[in-house]
Amino acid sequence: MVRPLYAFVSSFLHLTLLSAYTPLSDSSLQVLPFPGSDFDIHSGSLLAPILKVRVPGTPAIEEVRQHFVDFFSSQLPNWKISLQNSTQNTALGGAPITFVNIVATRDPPWAREGHVERLTLAAHYDSKYTPSGFIGATDSAAPCAMLMHAARSLDVALTAKWDAMQAGGDFGFEDDLGLQVLLLDGEEAFIAWTATDSLYGARALAQEWDSTFNPAMSTYKNKLNSIRLFMLLDLLGSQDPRVPSYFLTTHWAYKNLALLEQRMRNLQVLKSRSSHPFLPDSNKDQGTWYGGFIEDDHVPFMARGVEILHIIPSPFPRVWHTMDDDGEHLDGPTVEDWAMLTTAFAAEWMDLEGHLNAGKVKRDGDGVVEHEASEKGRRRLEKDEL
Repeated sequence: MVRPLYAFVSSFLHLTLLSAYTPLSDSSLQVLPFPGSDFDIHSGSLLAPILKVRVPGTPAIEEVRQHFVDFFSSQLPNWKISLQNSTQNTALGGAPITFVNIVATRDPPWAREGHVERLTLAAHYDSKYTPSGFIGATDSAAPCAMLMHAARSLDVALTAKWDAMQAGGDFGFEDDLGLQVLLLDGEEAFIAWTATDSLYGARALAQEWDSTFNPAMSTYKNKLNSIRLFMLLDLLGSQDPRVPSYFLTTHWAYKNLALLEQRMRNLQVLKSRSSHPFLPDSNKDQGTWYGGFIEDDHVPFMARGVEILHIIPSPFPRVWHTMDDDGEHLDGPTVEDWAMLTTAFAAEWMDLEGHLNAGKVKRDGDGVVEHEASEKGRRRLEKDEL
């Protein structure tokens, strides 16, 4: 019997990726930091500054972009931050608009450009042009804050893991795995969703990364090829979401995320009291994929062969593209739970078991866990700041 090629490729990809994914212990899941007051819609240091109108090309979106840049540069100095700009005509006509994507990357200290592959976590940070005054809390201010929380929560553990590997000389090319956060501009349509009036930032970034080649003899020919998985968050923060599994080739990753949800609920790590799992498709039969999906920022990357894990509810939240999609209509426990799930998934992907207790751990009144960097990590930070 001849096995279909697509099935062989899918199985090979599954086995290759699965070999790099290490589940967290219960004790590690229980020390993951909660967002706590950082997600307060009025004063939270991560979320509140994003809950404003963020139309591309306006001063307001520049303020939000500066919030992201300041966060990474001040709180996560070991991350490399870059901006990818593209000036494009839009469906509005008139003067072109400059779209700015933010790329934040943390790679192993020994990794060379072109030889490191990455887990990429993405969300868009622009808001819709209409209706006037639209905030877009689920779409996608809250997902951006979730990614910021995940990056900060895992930073010390990444340092601890890589310090230990360097000290023992225990690393090779298979350990060249980094973590990347993409905050994308221009996802929303200005007039009506079409192939040209949507995904402005994502289309520009995917094209640039596909056409800019790494040095000769690199493991990966360009930055697109170095993305092992593109995990896109969108429309998250309303109560009782249902997120399907959209793609057969990444269903294994979806199942791992769903298992994390189940385990974290059993451990009472998650706060929401949903009537059903956020991720209900873990037992989806392989014969039920029909090729449909929701268009979003992943499309230009998927069209170029990048594997996608799309975390978006279906049906969409009731507040979708209405004035009710604001901070007041977010469900706080659900927002925090998505942040925790994203953090846990990335921790497992990055093989951080045994490193999440790096440094001292303390909890404040909101349940926030703060990790103090190891002495070696502090010395590096002080040196970098000089």
